[in-house]
Amino acid sequence: MDFDQLLHQFFGTDAIGDLPPAQVAAGVDRLRIAFGLERDSGRRFALWCLMFMLGIAPDVDEAFDDPEDRDAARDFMEAAEQEIEEPDA
Repeated sequence: MDFDQLLHQFFGTDAIGDLPPAQVAAGVDRLRIAFGLERDSGRRFALWCLMFMLGIAPDVDEAFDDPEDRDAARDFMEAAEQEIEEPDA
């Protein structure tokens, strides 16, 4: 899944920083509901990644039953944190 595509799907734009708080809150609600209902593991992981990037992701151990999915989520978190610390690397 494409990050910008997901932003458009849930927030109607890829520039969510420009949205009024009520519109952001509505998009967050839609995203959380979609995550809770999603059964496809790949799509669920993509939704969780978006939630992580927005600072609203549930804890990995609560979000994923499969140990491989939990490990992948932890790897994603680590990679994202490294990118933030070393953006030019």
